[in-house]
Amino acid sequence: MNPWATVGVAVLVLLASHWGAYEHGRSVELAQAAQASAQRDSGDRLAEVLGERSAREEEQRRAEAQEEGRAHARQESQVADAGGAGADAAGQRMRDDAAKLAATVGCPATDTGAIARGQAATRAAMVLSDLLARADERAGELAKAYDRARIAGLACEAAYNALTK
Repeated sequence: MNPWATVGVAVLVLLASHWGAYEHGRSVELAQAAQASAQRDSGDRLAEVLGERSAREEEQRRAEAQEEGRAHARQESQVADAGGAGADAAGQRMRDDAAKLAATVGCPATDTGAIARGQAATRAAMVLSDLLARADERAGELAKAYDRARIAGLACEAAYNALTK
């Protein structure tokens, strides 16, 4: 056999072995990179799942706190409505009593001056009774509006606090 052929074969064997070692090192490096990427992706997925779970729990807490605030507002509204109904009934009794009193004001006399003064006093009592009735009715309306606004404000504040905790 030709000495150059033996050298050529030896060089080819040497090149093939170096190429094989290079390819093996490259495949090991790619496998390690793929494993590191898989671990990173797994950690990312775990963090995402934990974040979603935490966000759902926070949203659930907020929804429960808001529902609790709405229930409390409904309860306060019912109490205010019951108090308003009682106040309306008391106001109506007061207006009826004032109208009765105004109707009974008078002076049965034979003197024309006393009769005129009695009629003027009756008219004044009727006017005052009417003013009292209107003032009481308006005060009731304002009290109801104040109660509704107060309850709505407290419910809004509770909802805001539930969201910002």
